[in-house]
Amino acid sequence: MHRRRRTALVLTAAIAAAAPLLTACGNEAHPGAAAVVGGQRITVAQLENRVDEVRRAQRAAVPDETQYRQVLASTSSLTRDTLHNMVLDRVLHRAAQDAGVTVSRREVQQMRGGLEQQAGSAKALQTAWLQKYGIAPQRLDDNLRLQLEAQKLATRLGTDPSRPAFWKALSQASKELHVDLNPRYGAWDVQKSSRVDARTPWVREVTATGAQQQPA
Repeated sequence: MHRRRRTALVLTAAIAAAAPLLTACGNEAHPGAAAVVGGQRITVAQLENRVDEVRRAQRAAVPDETQYRQVLASTSSLTRDTLHNMVLDRVLHRAAQDAGVTVSRREVQQMRGGLEQQAGSAKALQTAWLQKYGIAPQRLDDNLRLQLEAQKLATRLGTDPSRPAFWKALSQASKELHVDLNPRYGAWDVQKSSRVDARTPWVREVTATGAQQQPA
C-alpha cells in the first residue's frame, strides 16, 4: 500500500508539473471559451464553477479568516491551474484511448479504498487532495481515474510518467486534439502537454521527494 500511495503522489506531481516550453494558441474564434479541446469547449463558466468548488471546500476546511486569506494567497494561480488540469484530463484520456487503455469504476474504488486506508479516513484523504492538489472532494474520483489512466498508459508504453516516451504519447494526443487555450489563461505547450506559464513549486517538491522514495 505504501508503494501505491507514493505512486499516486508521483503521478499527480508528474502530470501537474510538466516542464514548460513553447507554443502559444489563440482563442478569439471561440468567445466564452476558456479552452477548446478536440473541438469541444471548456467554457469560462465551467472553469469558474470548478474553481468555486475548490474555494468552497477550502473555506469549509479553514474557517479562520486569517488562515483562509493565507490559503487564498498560496493558491492565487488556482484558476489557471484548474484549467490546466481540465485540459490535461482530456489529453491524457485521449492518449489512453489511443493506447487501448481503459479504467473501470471498480479500479477507481479500489485505489480510493487503499488511499483512504493510508490517510486514515475518507475525510483525511479528501483534505489531503484538496490541500496538496487543489482537488475538490466531489472531484476526487475523477482525479483518481486520471491517476490510473496515467499509470496504465505508462505501463502499456513500458515506461513511467517521468520518461520521454510517456510525454511523447501525451504530445501526440495534444496535437490530435488541437488544444486551443484562451490567451487570458496562458498558452498550451504541445510538446510538453502543459500550460506554458504553469507554476506549481509545491508540486516540484512532492515530485522530488517521491522520486527519492521510489525503489531502484
